[in-house]
Parts: sequence; C-alpha cells; structure tokens
Amino acid sequence: MSEPQGQLSGLGLKAIGLLILTILCFDAMSILVRILAASYSVQELSAYRNVLGIFPSLLLLIWMGELKFKWSSLKIEQWKLALFRGLVVAVAQIFFYSALAQLELATVATLGQTNAFFVVILSVLYLGEKVGIYRIAALFIGFAGVMSILRPGSDAFTLAALLPIGAAACYAFAMVSVRKFGPQTSNGLLYLYSSAGSAVGAIFLASFTTEFSPIHSLNDGLLILLMSTIGGIGVLLMMIAFRLTSPSVLAPFWYFGILTAGLFGWLIFGEAPLDTLFPGVLLIVGAGALIIWRERQRT
Repeated sequence: MSEPQGQLSGLGLKAIGLLILTILCFDAMSILVRILAASYSVQELSAYRNVLGIFPSLLLLIWMGELKFKWSSLKIEQWKLALFRGLVVAVAQIFFYSALAQLELATVATLGQTNAFFVVILSVLYLGEKVGIYRIAALFIGFAGVMSILRPGSDAFTLAALLPIGAAACYAFAMVSVRKFGPQTSNGLLYLYSSAGSAVGAIFLASFTTEFSPIHSLNDGLLILLMSTIGGIGVLLMMIAFRLTSPSVLAPFWYFGILTAGLFGWLIFGEAPLDTLFPGVLLIVGAGALIIWRERQRT
C-alpha cells in the first residue's frame, strides 16, 4: 500500500531503508563480480547469478505469501512478454558485468544512472506517452553529462564505457514494460516469470558465447553462491520497497549508489576516477533530479 503523495510516513521511511539495503546488496554483488571476473567469463557469472539467485528470493516470496505454487494461480495472460523481460535482463547483466570487469565501480554506477533517460524515451516509443519541455531539457542535460564522461574522439574514450549505458537501456525496458501488465498480475508472479526468463536467457547466451569452466575451488564456489544470493535478495528488497511507497519518493535515493560505489571502489580497489566523472556526473544527476521533480509536480 502506497502512502499519500507529499507525506513521508513510517512506510516511506521503511521503503527508503529497504532501497538503501538494495543498493548495498548490488554494491556487494558488483564487488564479487569484479573479483570473480578474473577467473570466469561474465556469461558464466550471469548464468550462475540467475539460476542460483532465484531460490532464496522464491523462499522469501512464499514465506510472505506473495507466491503460491498452484497451476491455476501461475498463469498470466502476457506470459511471453514476462519471459521476454527476463531475457532482456539477462542481456543487461552481461553488459553490466562486462563493464564491472573493465571500468571503475563509480564510473559504472554513474553511467548506469542514464536509466532514467531511457525510461523517458521508451515511455514515448513503447507506451505512447507525451513528453514536455522539462523532460526534453533533462534528456539534453543528461546527454551532455554522458558525453563529458565518455569523451568520444579523445584518447580517454573506450568502447567499454558504452556497456553500462547498454545495460541501463535494457533495464529501462524491463521497468517500462511493467506498465503493460494489469493489476491482476501480482508482483510475485511477475518476478517469477522474469526470473525464469533471465535464467533461461543467461544459460542460452552463455552456451553460444562461451564455455563453462569448472569451479576452481570451494572458495570460488562460495563466492559465486554469495554473489547470486545477494543479487537475488537485492532484487527482492527493491520490489518490496517500490510496493511500500511511490517511486517518486524513492527515485532520489538511487543516487546514493554513486557515492557507495565510489567509496567501495576506493577502499577495495584503490579507484578514484574523479577527473573522469566530473563535471559529467553533476549533469547526469541534475538531469535525473529534474525528471523526478517534474514527475512529482504532475502527481
């Protein structure tokens, strides 16, 4: 149940807390992906994440009464779209994991914020929504920020920097396409279909693009299991948070991920890409804030 617009009740504070835990889960997963990517392909890691990560989340969903294994209750009308969303998420993960293996954590987190711009673009192209002057201005501001970080044409430009942007576009489709499902489709059931699609898609992509290597050690196996579990729990926490309150309340707190990613990148990997990120990060955050402000004005 969402709280009334303009009020921040106990539910809102709980949702914000859950979102911050979500960000920390994704940060922990990113760190583990960075470590494991030295020994395993990103396709393998994506497959492990989607197959193993679904189980703890499913158990929690069942415990909370969000999911019941009855054939009649597992059917949804738009099952093809639900599964396709999962495949798109699997592609996004490969982009995201590849970026983590090659770029600084803060750079990946910052470029990942372009998700908000793709949501706007896809809302127009896919949902037929109208875009006003504020959204258009935000798109141009955000684009300028991205160009400032990418620096195309210079020696600092790398194709790897396009990977988190590709991931953001795929994740944006997964977010926007949720609007195509009616209220009769529960979040738990939609999560199940998307997770199944992601698992199948990740295995399919890995089968055709790489060879699965044996787990090198028990320590690696535990790290893979931890990465998958934390990633699955993070998705579940995010879903619960967005059910408790309005997305416009939570959206500003996503930028907390830039700070935590930068902090962990500095503490663990000795990264400090300040020259690369500024001033582009300010433009990206500012553009996202403009979109959020405009959405709150309209509701």
